[in-house]
Amino acid sequence: MHLLFTAMMFGSMPALGACGGWGGGNAWVQQPLVEEEERRPTSGGGLEGPSGPAQRASKTLGAGQRQPDEGLLGGDAPPSAGNARTAGGHVLGVFRNTYYDFPREADFSGPETPIMNASCAPIAKVPKAFFEAVCVQGGGSLRNGGTVSFAKRDCACAEICPRTGQRICFDALDAASFPWGRGATGRPIAPLRSVAADTSVLPMGTVLYIPELEGAPRGPDSEPADGCFVVEDRGLKVRGEHVDIFAGFPSQTAALNARVPSNKGVTIVVDSPRCAHLSKR
Repeated sequence: MHLLFTAMMFGSMPALGACGGWGGGNAWVQQPLVEEEERRPTSGGGLEGPSGPAQRASKTLGAGQRQPDEGLLGGDAPPSAGNARTAGGHVLGVFRNTYYDFPREADFSGPETPIMNASCAPIAKVPKAFFEAVCVQGGGSLRNGGTVSFAKRDCACAEICPRTGQRICFDALDAASFPWGRGATGRPIAPLRSVAADTSVLPMGTVLYIPELEGAPRGPDSEPADGCFVVEDRGLKVRGEHVDIFAGFPSQTAALNARVPSNKGVTIVVDSPRCAHLSKR
């Protein structure tokens, strides 16, 4: 879904201690909730504000303070919102949860408007309602089989996105390589695997275990979710102790909201052996 990358994004990942440590979790409970978490693209490599990611104070777990939660609610009981089986991982706390998805042009109709690329050439004419969804979510699937993802903002040739007030241009992507668009690192993202986060709290590439989402259905032809996620995206309203979970289809967003409603809160665990298979992702 995103764009211009810094050298740090493509270089080696800095040590977690160098990134300011992990967020403390739970502080968001005292913050006022917003009715809906809007996603707004920028040219800074992610979906965030014009001045870059917000730098807000958060509790930090130093390297010498983090202790494995061995034995914490162990055993073979399935994990749940109140039964976070961490299996030796480190519980950061309860973070705000929201979901985002990948609109499909085929689900929209009505008057059309062009989606423009960064060179101000039209990619396709699409229903205006689809354009309005894509300019908030950051990408979507075209009726012709292709996909589009955010390229840059302040694009004079683009229509104004009603919900954000921005003029967004897009990149046309190869659907075989980017079936669900791309994240802030320029790599493909995947439903129930990729999350957006405040990278001052959870650095890009951090592997997370979210016990409340283990077992969430992915669809009739897929195995249920294993509860393991990777920070691969960012968002304008994704600040502090907050994870925005990529759901894929809007129907999956509805299913996840039925399971764990947005803003209810989910347990965030790092260094969980349950998710070791993602450590080299």
